[in-house]
Amino acid sequence: MNILVSNDDGINACGIKELVKALSKVANVYVAAPDTQKSASSHALSINGKITVREIPMEGAVRAFQVGGTPADCVKLGLYILQQEGINIDAVYSGVNHGGNLGTDTIYSGTVSAAAEGLFKGLPAVAVSVNSHTPTYFEGACRLAVQVLPKALTSKGKLGVISINTPDIPKEEIRGVKIASLGQVLYHEWFQVEEKNKEDEDGQITYTYSGVAREMDCWEDKADARLIRENYATISVVKYELLDEEGNKEIQSWEIEI
Repeated sequence: MNILVSNDDGINACGIKELVKALSKVANVYVAAPDTQKSASSHALSINGKITVREIPMEGAVRAFQVGGTPADCVKLGLYILQQEGINIDAVYSGVNHGGNLGTDTIYSGTVSAAAEGLFKGLPAVAVSVNSHTPTYFEGACRLAVQVLPKALTSKGKLGVISINTPDIPKEEIRGVKIASLGQVLYHEWFQVEEKNKEDEDGQITYTYSGVAREMDCWEDKADARLIRENYATISVVKYELLDEEGNKEIQSWEIEI
């Protein structure tokens, strides 16, 4: 069995190394991951640029490619390179992400999108995340990643992306696993002018973005963001059927004509 692993934190992140080591105990693991941090890349592709690839050693990986592109680039190109060499991939994993991919944040997630690129190729796809940007505990997330593999394989890519999230606590302290809905995640957010706080010679001002997730009173009991804060691990299936059938029915009454 061959698994392709990617992420959006970069090929040198602790999370991807832990996931590769865990999966290498049950499968042949190949890696194609960004050369630098690419968080919140969503499903961007480098259609107008050149993509560099360099093979590097990684513990637990049969082969590992450091890619100068987005997470989705990594999976798309990784699958292509391996296929050219006669290596067929059976499933795509992404993670372990440094930070939760909960609720509406899945739209921005490079981690989930890397897995989704595998899904678009008809492969089982799993995204794995720990809910901390400086995580310490990967064991629970890696254990769940290995456990879902045989079930994901039987789906033959007919499910959406299986998204696993765990709190950043020791495995023994996780209260259990819940099948979760995707709640809305909003932020206290701000843009800050760079230190000089003045325009450069061309009149250009540089901003940096920051945000902190807000606690939401409207989260239902099964919302992933609520359950993670209650120290449960969550599993959700993220689909990519974007058509709003009810919306289509609504606009039929608009009587739009040319």
